[in-house]
Amino acid sequence: MDIVSAIQDFGFPIVAAVGMLYMIYYVWRTITEKIESTLSDAQATLIGLIDRVRMLDNDIIRLQQKLDTAIEVKGLKDEDNKKKK
Repeated sequence: MDIVSAIQDFGFPIVAAVGMLYMIYYVWRTITEKIESTLSDAQATLIGLIDRVRMLDNDIIRLQQKLDTAIEVKGLKDEDNKKKK
């Protein structure tokens, strides 16, 4: 019955405004305490994953260069064998 007496004493707009202020405070507190810490953890994980993807990309580039070199060397050997025959 406290809400009813507060409405009678202060009026509905004042009580509604105070209720909305509390709701805004609750949402703000939830965001700052729970969601920001979770986002910082997720950001750290994302940075780690990006680094791993970059390393894999560099490895793929190196392997492609080695493969191109091996194919070129094999092609040169095949040309030499054809010339010798």
